[in-house]
Amino acid sequence: MQRTDCWERVERVLLTDGQVREYQLPPAEGKRDDQRWPGFARRYGFDLDRPVQWEVEALEPAELKRLVMEAVDGYIDREILAEVMAEEEQQRAQLAALLGRQQDG
Repeated sequence: MQRTDCWERVERVLLTDGQVREYQLPPAEGKRDDQRWPGFARRYGFDLDRPVQWEVEALEPAELKRLVMEAVDGYIDREILAEVMAEEEQQRAQLAALLGRQQDG
């Protein structure tokens, strides 16, 4: 946040310690040159010489989608979303009509 000065706050969505435990996600070998590793290892009691990490991709795709949608749902303005989707549908119809004329011509 300090580096970009563009967010009032950051909310951790994925992966949390609780999610790693709940879904029993397997650890993967971490990057030895990751400068954040020593602090993380000390904070959570890991061996400094054996970096590990967990990948969000280890979640089932449907569950990953559900978790993300649940996290962002409160920030979506449904009225604006409906307007944008209607506009996109109109644009698709216009493009399809244009393509039809191109193929006929």
